[in-house]
Amino acid sequence: MDVWSIIGWGGSALVVLSLLQTRILRLRLLNLVGCVILVGFNTALGVWPMVGMNAVLAVINVVHLWRLLRHRHDETAYQVLQVAESDAYLSYVLERHQKDISRFNPGFVLGASPYAFLVQHGDRTVGVVLAHDAGTGRAQIDLDYVVPKYRDFTPGEFVYRRSDVFTDHGFRQVLAPPRMLDSTPYLKNLGFHREGEDVVLNL
Repeated sequence: MDVWSIIGWGGSALVVLSLLQTRILRLRLLNLVGCVILVGFNTALGVWPMVGMNAVLAVINVVHLWRLLRHRHDETAYQVLQVAESDAYLSYVLERHQKDISRFNPGFVLGASPYAFLVQHGDRTVGVVLAHDAGTGRAQIDLDYVVPKYRDFTPGEFVYRRSDVFTDHGFRQVLAPPRMLDSTPYLKNLGFHREGEDVVLNL
């Protein structure tokens, strides 16, 4: 197999691989790289219809990436809705994603988190944050879950950014499980820090 064949097959493989991704950002990035490779490959061979198609697809990917990254931390792009722990829709979301939740939160059991928040992106539910009262003005996070498609965008941060969802209930601090500080780096950017054995955000 010559070099050009390797390049062509490699670009095609990236395009196919991109379509298997569950995360939007990763899908767009891989698809863009694959399309750019195929533009170069087909240009070298003079296959102009394929050059045109992949060039258009590359532009489409760039536009979508720009839109996605532009709103990644835009508070107007997401809404935080507080619901009751017994809310039927909340139960549906948790049940639908039960396997994925268990994978990243082994041992999690619904039933002790009276403070429940849904993170919405338009009419889509993209995240769930559950918490309970840990005493002395502290809210303990029990679950911070984001659906796979939006996992690159950390929508859960909007629950913490809009600290009034906790301060309205009299909380002055939010505690996160220590494992979250390492597995979800965005918490550090929001101001979560270690105080002894606790991971704390001051509101």
